[in-house]
Amino acid sequence: MSTVKTAVQDQFGAVAEHYRTSVVHARGIDIDRIVARVREYSNPEVLDVGCGAGHVTAAVAPWSRSVIASDFTPAMLEQVHVLARERNLTNIETREADVEQLPFADQRFDLVLSRLSAHHWPHPLNGIRECLRVLKPGGLLLISDIIAPEEPALDTFLQVIEYLRDPSHVRDYRISEWLDMFSQAGLSAYVDLTLDVPLDFGAWVTRMATPAAQVTLLRQFLSSAPSEARQKFAIAEDAHFTIQGALFAATRLPD
Repeated sequence: MSTVKTAVQDQFGAVAEHYRTSVVHARGIDIDRIVARVREYSNPEVLDVGCGAGHVTAAVAPWSRSVIASDFTPAMLEQVHVLARERNLTNIETREADVEQLPFADQRFDLVLSRLSAHHWPHPLNGIRECLRVLKPGGLLLISDIIAPEEPALDTFLQVIEYLRDPSHVRDYRISEWLDMFSQAGLSAYVDLTLDVPLDFGAWVTRMATPAAQVTLLRQFLSSAPSEARQKFAIAEDAHFTIQGALFAATRLPD
């Protein structure tokens, strides 16, 4: 197992319940849009990869024949079961799985979904290819994640604060990088939606149980940010800030 994947399991296993109660993860216009896209299909079979605490899984379950929530961290899958019981959802299954080696048959699912997970994938192109493999012809792949600015300096700024908060972070990719990876996988993808993600600094570091020394560094880094970064990320005096996200969509063409 790679060092990155071990870090993901260690980091998220300890804080899984925080993600079930996180407002940022439970709500969002991208979740609403994902539900709308799922409802375009009649009684679909759905896979949610990197499902975390299961907020997307629970949102689409009422409109699906079945949903499999898969994640690399067993503690997260336990939270999916809690959420399903709270909402009386009976068509949800869970499966521990690595997105780069999905344990599902070719062309099984009508839709494959992922939200706020891909920035932890060590090899996102491999993950996209696996998602494509398990999609039926005509099936839809939807990936929503935080995106980095196209400007190199602002891109670097974002990666630094992400890594200081969470050492299992790999990378927030630029829109151009995402579209290139989809193309390499043989998919013609497009940006279905962009969104702002406001972050309360205290909740952001508490959710990940960021050590106090790193919290201090983060506050210093944000407070001393250059004007370009302060404007781009709307950094406030209390260290609250805003990052951007995008929902990517791609349909598997018939073979």
